[in-house]
Amino acid sequence: MAEINDLMAFVSVVQAGGFRDAARAGDISASGLSAAVRRLETKLGVRLLNRTTRSVAPTEAGQRLIERLAPALTEMEAALDVLNGFRDQPAGTLRLNVPAGVSRTVLPPIVIGFMQRYPDIRMEIVVEDSFVDVLSAGCDAGIRYDERLEQDMIAVPLGPRVERFATAAAPAYLDARGRPQHPRDLLAHDCLRGRFASGAMPLWEFERDGEVVRVDPSGPLVVSPGGAFDLKIHAAVSGLGVIHLYEELLRPHLDSGALEPILESWCQDFSGPFLYYPGRRHLPAPLRAFVDFVKAATPA
Repeated sequence: MAEINDLMAFVSVVQAGGFRDAARAGDISASGLSAAVRRLETKLGVRLLNRTTRSVAPTEAGQRLIERLAPALTEMEAALDVLNGFRDQPAGTLRLNVPAGVSRTVLPPIVIGFMQRYPDIRMEIVVEDSFVDVLSAGCDAGIRYDERLEQDMIAVPLGPRVERFATAAAPAYLDARGRPQHPRDLLAHDCLRGRFASGAMPLWEFERDGEVVRVDPSGPLVVSPGGAFDLKIHAAVSGLGVIHLYEELLRPHLDSGALEPILESWCQDFSGPFLYYPGRRHLPAPLRAFVDFVKAATPA
C-alpha cells in the first residue's frame, strides 16, 4: 500500500505540473509529496522527475512509467467509482478543462446549480484556451466549440446554442475616427487584437448575405486570451480602439452605452459550446452526474 501511495503521489505531481499545485489539489503538503517521490526513486533506482526552481517534468523513465500506469489507474478509479452506486448522492472530484470565455459567461450558472444539486462532488476547473488532450491533462472532460472538438469524443451541447460576436468602440473614439460601414474600413482604425498561446493571431471574420470578409487590422494593443479579456475591454471602453469579441463579454458595456456597437449586420452568429469526453463504457460518477445535469439544463 505504501508503494501505491508513492506511485499515486508521483502521478499527481506529473499531472499537476508541480508539487505545490498537486498539494493544493490533493489536500497534502508539498513536502509530503516530495518525500513520496524520493522514496519511489530510491526504491526503483532511477530518477523520475527533473526538478528546477520553476518547473517539474518527468524524465524519460518517468514518462514511460506514467504511460504504463495510466491504464491501471483508470481501472482502479473505475473500480472505486462502482461504490458510488451505493450512495444516495455521487461523490468524488470532477475536473474540467474550459476556455476563458466559457468560464466567464456560460459556466457560472451551470456550475452553481450543479454544486447545489450535488454537494458531495468537488469541481476543479482548469481555464485554458488552447486545445488539449483532456486525459493527458488529468481532466475528466473539456468544453470547446465544435470546430475545435477532437475526433472520437462524445460531445454534449452545453449552454446557449447560438452565440454572437460583437464589434464595438467607445462613442468618443467613433466620434473622432468615424464609424466603419464595411469590415474593410477597420484597416484604417486602431483595433485591439488577441493572440493565442500558439502565437496565432486570428483574423476578424464577418458575414452578410453570404459574403464572408476576413480582415487583419492592426492596433496599439495585443493580448492573450483569458484574464487579459478584461484589459482589452477596459482599453476599448477607455477609447483606445475597436474591439471584436464575444457579445456576452461586452454586454454590460453595450447596455450602459460605454461601448457602441458597429457593423452589427456583419457580425456572425456561431454555435454554442459542447461538453466533450472520451467515449468509454464506464463514466466516473461525478462526470456522469454532470453530463445528465447538462443535458437537462441545456435547451434543445
